[in-house]
Amino acid sequence: MKLHELSPAKGSRRPRKRVGRGQGAGQGKTSGRGQKGQGSRSSVGLPAGFEGGQMPLKQRLPKLRGFHNRWRHEYVVVNLGKLVRFEKNSVVDPDVLTEAGLIPRASSPVKVLAAGHLGHALTLRVHRISAAARTAVESAGGSVELLGAQPPAEGGEPVGKRELRKAAAIVARAELLARPKTPREPKAAPEGKKGARASGTAAAAAKPSRADRIARRNAPRDDSAPAPDAEPDAPQENEAETEDKE
Repeated sequence: MKLHELSPAKGSRRPRKRVGRGQGAGQGKTSGRGQKGQGSRSSVGLPAGFEGGQMPLKQRLPKLRGFHNRWRHEYVVVNLGKLVRFEKNSVVDPDVLTEAGLIPRASSPVKVLAAGHLGHALTLRVHRISAAARTAVESAGGSVELLGAQPPAEGGEPVGKRELRKAAAIVARAELLARPKTPREPKAAPEGKKGARASGTAAAAAKPSRADRIARRNAPRDDSAPAPDAEPDAPQENEAETEDKE
């Protein structure tokens, strides 16, 4: 085969459809767009997945079901009753479990549960083990060695710099809240404009309230008592002096 004999695969290259070239061409009048409507415009702008107004497929599918923990660790569970096949005082680790066909691969994290009965001593080297399974292994004379990083023991100290900082912050806050609060002494009013303003405020506080003024205004009056603003009677002139003047 020569270079000039090469050709694309059949059906991969098709000629462009020439539309709008008159009615005799078959795609002349409306150019395959139909009459009017959204699809006949020059800029349709339909979003991806648009289905003509009905509920799109991406909204019909169920989603947001539950919570997905990205840091979840999946362990391969091995029951205690399946370890009976190993000889007494033998070491059982992920490599041995892989050879026995109990776990799919040696890199899988292994967790031993207490289902079944173990009658002889074994040395288990696994990543996790339940409390009941540990008790059963130790009562049979065996031992357990945990592999990999382990979570902090219940009631123990936190592990890691972030946990240490959080614990120190909690302790500091507890000490701050435990301190006795000392009462603050009232500040003396400064001299000058601020002092005058403070004295004016005290004088305003000494004035009777609006309710007291209304009650005093509506109280019944005693007509026999002299009015406070009335002037005292003028002294009467001597009658003899009045006659002489006349």
